[in-house]
Amino acid sequence: MTRIAPGGKAAGLRSSAATAGGRAAARSFLWRQWLLFSLLLAGAAGLIGRAVDLQLVDHGFLAQQGVARFSRVAAIAAHRGSITDRNGEPLAISTPVDSVWTNPHELAGSIEQLPRLANALGVDRTELTRRVSSNLDREFLYLARGLTPPDAHRVKALNLSGVYLTREYRRYYPAGEVTGHVLGFTSIDDVGQEGAELAFDNWLAGEDGAKRVIQDSKGRKVEDIESIRPVRPGRELALSLDLRIQYIAYRELKSAILENRARAGSVVVIDIDSGEVLAMVNQPAYNPNDRGQLVPSAYRNRAVTDLFEPGSSVKPFVVAAALASGRFNTSSIIDTAPGFIQVGATTFEDEHNLGAIGLATVLARSSNVGMAKLALQLEPQQLWSTLSRFGFGQVTASGFPGESAGVFSNYSHWRAISIATLSHGYGISVTPLQLAQAYAAIGALGVRRPVSMVRGDGAGAGERILDAGVCRSLIGLLEAVTTQEGATGVRAQIRGYRVAGKTGTAWESVNGSYSKDRYTSVFAGLAPASNPRLAAVVVIDEPTAGKYLGGDVSAPVFSAVVGGALRLLAVAPDEPPPNGPLMRGQRVAQR
Repeated sequence: MTRIAPGGKAAGLRSSAATAGGRAAARSFLWRQWLLFSLLLAGAAGLIGRAVDLQLVDHGFLAQQGVARFSRVAAIAAHRGSITDRNGEPLAISTPVDSVWTNPHELAGSIEQLPRLANALGVDRTELTRRVSSNLDREFLYLARGLTPPDAHRVKALNLSGVYLTREYRRYYPAGEVTGHVLGFTSIDDVGQEGAELAFDNWLAGEDGAKRVIQDSKGRKVEDIESIRPVRPGRELALSLDLRIQYIAYRELKSAILENRARAGSVVVIDIDSGEVLAMVNQPAYNPNDRGQLVPSAYRNRAVTDLFEPGSSVKPFVVAAALASGRFNTSSIIDTAPGFIQVGATTFEDEHNLGAIGLATVLARSSNVGMAKLALQLEPQQLWSTLSRFGFGQVTASGFPGESAGVFSNYSHWRAISIATLSHGYGISVTPLQLAQAYAAIGALGVRRPVSMVRGDGAGAGERILDAGVCRSLIGLLEAVTTQEGATGVRAQIRGYRVAGKTGTAWESVNGSYSKDRYTSVFAGLAPASNPRLAAVVVIDEPTAGKYLGGDVSAPVFSAVVGGALRLLAVAPDEPPPNGPLMRGQRVAQR
């Protein structure tokens, strides 16, 4: 009989319990394993589902959002067309510069860097901080425009978040104030504001392009994606100016203004054959490269905007009306005795009693009495018609911004006193350009050509306004003004060339009455007289150094400017020098 040892049953029970616990533990581990696997499988399924959702379902939306954050449309600045003189010399060019802009919200995160940025830009740090902090709702704010390369490099070296550089163009004028009044200037955005820059803005201005680019988080370009719009550069413009003649006119006018302590002055030189303006200068001048000088009183082009009463320089046109009437010729005699004439309540007088004189002497001695008697014998309508055909009271069609038409009333409003005052240049107002065009029409033998500021290819089309024979006779009479003994214009003579012209000295109107100590001094003329090539007008306003007559103040400027221009243009002399013909290589000295 088998006996069970003490404790055996308990051991068996413990063994059974251990076996049951093992099986329970195994089941628990298996459950946890399946649970973990299920979780991993669910996570993987979720990731796969999300990936499918991102790659397939929401791909378009996400791609659009990515593009919105890193893709930008960048402007491509158009290069403004350059301006040259008639010989291709650059007068206005656009040079690349950098401008600094910021996203104020981004820059606010680096506010401690603002002092360094202000130092690099050369601005007040307090003002810079105020500008940034007051524009946090904006995404674009210019900090500086048109920086020089060294300044731009200093800003770029700071590598500040939210501060960017963009390429722009800045206008530069190589001749400075010599051509300032003709060229005008552009705005900071390269848009024409005055002068030729404004008149021909549509021609000069290009069309900005655009492209789509990828940028990084600091705004740096990573890649060009596509071209949206190609850039169209501006077109080049060749003006009629001859920079060589422009320099001479500028130099001589400035010298005369200083010598005579005058308030202002203008010179205009026109090519008679084409109607093109070869030179146009004013004093005081301004430098368009210095934006601090861009004030209306400095940059207005007096030669086309300012009006003046031409005084005796208008007398040739009254004589032209007399010759065209058929009642007078170059041999006609005008009796100026006793040296004065009374028209209504006004007395007009000459400096001396010249007696009975011919038309040449009337012009050469600038007889107010002779001119009044001549004009009063003409039909008012015929006198008005002749002067109107020369362009008085009308713009020259030069296209220059702000050009004045002048003042020339209709003959229906005239009285005898109006005709008498008109005959020696009062009661009519003109611009220097207008007067130069009128003299050019005389030089073109009665053909009035439109004034042009743009270089042409040949003779300009014109309108015949006066018989050629009348103009030849008039040129002969005007030549006496510079050659006859006692004439007013002898200082306009040019060595080697015959000159035809007329002086003018007019009182200036101040508050409705004429001031007896403020004058406008004028000389207008043609050269060479045998076959006129150039017409020029010199106007000097309020000379105060003692001399004020047009023959003393303006005529020498005409001689220097037109004499230099004729030689630069290689116009053959039409008067032999006093010591015989020139030898080869010998230069004609200017008187």
